[in-house]
Amino acid sequence: MDLNGAVALVTGANRGIGAEFVEQLKKRGVRKVYAAARDASTLRAEGIHAIALDVTDPSQVAEAAAAASDVQLLVNNAGISTGTALVTGDEATIRREMDTNFYGPLLMTRAFAPVLAANGGGAILNVVSALSWFTVPGAGAYSASKAAAWMLSDSTRLELAPQGTHVVAVHMGLVDTDMAQGMDAPKISPADLASAGLDAVESGRQEVLGDDWARFVKSGLGLDPQERYEQIFGALGA
Repeated sequence: MDLNGAVALVTGANRGIGAEFVEQLKKRGVRKVYAAARDASTLRAEGIHAIALDVTDPSQVAEAAAAASDVQLLVNNAGISTGTALVTGDEATIRREMDTNFYGPLLMTRAFAPVLAANGGGAILNVVSALSWFTVPGAGAYSASKAAAWMLSDSTRLELAPQGTHVVAVHMGLVDTDMAQGMDAPKISPADLASAGLDAVESGRQEVLGDDWARFVKSGLGLDPQERYEQIFGALGA
């Protein structure tokens, strides 16, 4: 897909990775960028079309699809991390994480699939995570939601292929954003991650392993669960 002259919508666009997607899209000559956030007043980038959007609210999602009927690229970036365990954590918090990280992109995909079809097929980019492939104690809710987002990407890629819509999943370890504040480990910059994702949209690649950590984790998927656990936590020095 050629992004020059295209129209894109980015969720969670007010900061971090989402804000960088907006900037990188503008650098690639995108004609119009819809930047979406729950509070539209927090969207400060220049030259954008701001949209107030909570991706967990079906009515707001439907309104966004109606308002942005010229979209050719949907970037599902909005997400949360609550640090909640699956067995002992608050169930409502677990559901909120799943609503945001899985059902949000699902609702957006369902709403915008007809829009993309009408505009020639286009593409969907889902910001997933290397934590879709492993977990750490206390982060079970996040990993479960991102594992679901991984399968969402794979499934919708098959379902939307007949209408010519390309689906990209972006996986990464730590990104230098507010979510990773205080973590003493190598981090990829939001600009580099967004650029790699958009490269995949333009080249037709289906999956992005944004950093060494994502590549390392995926390389262990063929191991037994205990072996994978030992390999990853050995690398973490845990």
